[in-house]
Amino acid sequence: MALDKIQDPKKMRHVEGHMEADYIYTAGIAGERFLEAIRDKGVLLATLCEKCHITYLPPRIYCARCFAPLKTWKEASSTGTVQTFTVVSEDANGKPLAQPKTLAFIQIDNTNGGLIHTIGEAKPEKLQIGMRVKAVFKKQAERTGALTDIQYFKPATA
Repeated sequence: MALDKIQDPKKMRHVEGHMEADYIYTAGIAGERFLEAIRDKGVLLATLCEKCHITYLPPRIYCARCFAPLKTWKEASSTGTVQTFTVVSEDANGKPLAQPKTLAFIQIDNTNGGLIHTIGEAKPEKLQIGMRVKAVFKKQAERTGALTDIQYFKPATA
């Protein structure tokens, strides 16, 4: 089972020598459910700690405050507020981008969390902290179960 832990350190195995391995990382139990909801339904999911009244987005399977298992899942809003942002004009190798990208931390409405994502349909000089934004999802046929299934966040209209 995915949540099993080694209880007896004497039962751990040690192998000497060279072993080739391909590492495959998963998003974890909560992350996979979160990404599947984006892919299949075009919605964001969050988990709720009923004891601490914290709504986690991205979702978790345990509360970071009281360590209770989180069993209550709920659909979260696709709108939020820009908490901070930056304009990126170079790629990871220092080469200029054809079009600068704006990245922002977006506090998702009615949650205690948020996402770092790109901002689209807005000129960088028009952005401001506190700006309201809304997720723009790719068409369902184009979604793969990744955070990039959200194309970007755009300014929300009143």
